[in-house]
Amino acid sequence: MQNDGRSNAESAGSERPTLSFGAAWQYAPAPEASDWVEIPDRRGLFLDGAFVAPASDQWFESINPATEAVLGHVARADASDVDRAVQAARRAQPAWAALPAEHRARYLFRIARLLQERARELAILESLDGGKPIRESRDVDLPLCAAHFFHHAGWADKLELAFPGACPEPVGVVGQVIPWNFPLLMLAWKLAPALACGNTVVLKPAETTSLTALRFAELLQQAELPPGVVNFVTGEGPTGEALVTHPGIDKVAFTGSTAVGKAIQARLAGSGKDLTLELGGKAAHIVFEDAAIDSAVEGVVRGIFFNQGHVCCAGSRLLVQESIHDAFLQKLVRRMERIRVGDPLDKNTDMGAINSRAQLQRIEALVAAGTSDGARVHQSGCELPGKGFWFRPTLVSGVSQADRIVREEVFGPVLAVTTFRTPDEAVQKANDTPYGLSAGIWTDKGSRILWMASRMRAGVVWNNTFNRFDPGAPFGGFKESGFGREGGRQGLAAYVRRPGGLVQG
Repeated sequence: MQNDGRSNAESAGSERPTLSFGAAWQYAPAPEASDWVEIPDRRGLFLDGAFVAPASDQWFESINPATEAVLGHVARADASDVDRAVQAARRAQPAWAALPAEHRARYLFRIARLLQERARELAILESLDGGKPIRESRDVDLPLCAAHFFHHAGWADKLELAFPGACPEPVGVVGQVIPWNFPLLMLAWKLAPALACGNTVVLKPAETTSLTALRFAELLQQAELPPGVVNFVTGEGPTGEALVTHPGIDKVAFTGSTAVGKAIQARLAGSGKDLTLELGGKAAHIVFEDAAIDSAVEGVVRGIFFNQGHVCCAGSRLLVQESIHDAFLQKLVRRMERIRVGDPLDKNTDMGAINSRAQLQRIEALVAAGTSDGARVHQSGCELPGKGFWFRPTLVSGVSQADRIVREEVFGPVLAVTTFRTPDEAVQKANDTPYGLSAGIWTDKGSRILWMASRMRAGVVWNNTFNRFDPGAPFGGFKESGFGREGGRQGLAAYVRRPGGLVQG
């Protein structure tokens, strides 16, 4: 590691050199080796415990967003493939539900340990396929994946304690659709509680990030999970539609965009299927003048630039008290300039590639709309790679509550900044959004935290931190951010029913 600053000392004597604290540190490349992670040219569907070719023999490319190189080809499942998957899950469900709960727990424990054993391989594949920095895949995604399986393994034989007097039973066959921003983590969030409660699953990963789900299927084979208990169908929108509308599905669990969630809810109305939705967000950081400013700056950076802003609960709005606005933004802009954007496999990288060309174009369009509305746009001066899908860390100020950049979910590394004077105004502005997934409060006063948190219309409220997750804590939203919870006892409730009706969390 080398500092660009120059010492005032002219020779190596007893005089102590002075450091230039404004200079940027230059890091030598530290790439994670990936050549040992083999990616087959073609990857079939995972049905009834085996990889099979799609009925249509159609395939689509999986692209590395950092280089635009083709990583491999993934099967495009049609309605007949989805039907095969659902039938396999239906055949396996009675035996899986009848298995003693402690035996189901053993399978989940085994999967968790295999995730730990193959964590490096899975983290590399996650970064190659999705564009996120290897530090995040390695240090956040994979440990949390294993933690969710460990946690729910512990619940498998305690459902009577979780829901006393309810005599909980599995829902049956569950159709699950997950997004591209956290492919393995969303898989774990959904699979672990469903399996612990005795359900079988047909899961569709996002079309741009299917590789880790299919590699996870190898872990299921290694764990000797009974065939048909978990099935993966890959494809685009029509594949997901065939899954959620299949008459053999008892429950649908979807994480993704609000627009698609609304469409699913409309399609399933009157079908009798259970449904949980975890959708978009437009979370607010609320920074008071008595907050620990440097800590708040770090929290805001983590809240919006983590995973390139591809986070449903990203803190994409900053409400900063008017008295500290200028000083806070000065520190925030300086910190943004230190964010290292580049090769996701470099262990020094802070922010990787945007997941797809389509998502990059959406981010660019919304920032352009903000500029048209009169906003001031500041982007870091980092140099971007020549190929791939990249966007600089961006801060947008001088906006109003009515601007698109403030109201619409960008799902990228873009932070919109407004001010407030009083706590009441902060609450009003933070809740002035169609979403209600998360929020962050930054203040030194515990009483103010409690006062604010009780008034926030958000499913998760972080206090003097942001983007902290635990399998034992429920996660979910209000309003257009969906309904239902994932994680904790409340998350289990979505996958069990009492005789004659659903168990309430």
